[in-house]
Amino acid sequence: QVRLVESGGGLVQAGGSLRLSCAASGFIFGNYGVNWYRQTPGKQREWVVYIGSAGSTRYADSVKGRFTISRDNAKNTVYLQMNSLKPEDTAVYYCNIQGQGWWGKGTVVTVSS
Repeated sequence: QVRLVESGGGLVQAGGSLRLSCAASGFIFGNYGVNWYRQTPGKQREWVVYIGSAGSTRYADSVKGRFTISRDNAKNTVYLQMNSLKPEDTAVYYCNIQGQGWWGKGTVVTVSS
């Protein structure tokens, strides 16, 4: 069955960095684009970044220049390198397979000021 497992979240000070991973299984990973979303309590889930099956990328304006998405199809994994983190980046981060209702359970990122 389809499985998406996010990892790499944690507590970091403002200005710091984290690298999130999304490990996929149960489908042909290389055929699909992948999104990262984030959500804070009381707010709607917010789209953050996308990487296509061939590696094209799109970023939300709020993270452009600070976050970098990449993928390793041999490892069925997508990475999100997050630099220059701000307190407003605090959220649960989820990966999602483009066009599918497949979501991971999320990983928590907390950025302290």
